Amino acid sequence: MQIRHTCPEDLDTLLSLYSAARRFMAENGNPNQWVNGYPGRELLEKDIASGKSYVCVDGDKIVGTFYFSMGEEPTYRRIDNGKWLNDRPYGVVHRIASAKRTKGVGTFCLQWCFAQCGNIRVDTHRDNVPMQNALKKNGYQPCGIIYLENGDERIAFQKEQ
Repeated sequence: MQIRHTCPEDLDTLLSLYSAARRFMAENGNPNQWVNGYPGRELLEKDIASGKSYVCVDGDKIVGTFYFSMGEEPTYRRIDNGKWLNDRPYGVVHRIASAKRTKGVGTFCLQWCFAQCGNIRVDTHRDNVPMQNALKKNGYQPCGIIYLENGDERIAFQKEQ
């Protein structure tokens, strides 16, 4: 597998991956995380234009996607019921989704992000047990609770070198 920046012509594939991810989450006890078509076309176009959207490619097929950025995440300024592992500059991972029946994509993407920056922060919904398990399996430690701009809470994780 390889990671590359998302191209505008990949957008329909991303929308399909995220649609399948929403179905998977709803069928597996997490119907409230990516609701109302989130992430939508407009957000994904913005991510692509900013150079912060990536795809995981196996051969010539896109098997996963995610957002990765270096720098401060405003919703990470406040953390309750815990604390971040450190205050050093960090990378942020959001919106990981993978194709059904393709094993190891999430781990591959997380490892790639960590290789770019040995200090990563990520968050997920409390009902997203598969993502929590993937984070823990890859050495991410739960740090507390953060709040999205709309007030929804998420479990915050961090991994440092």
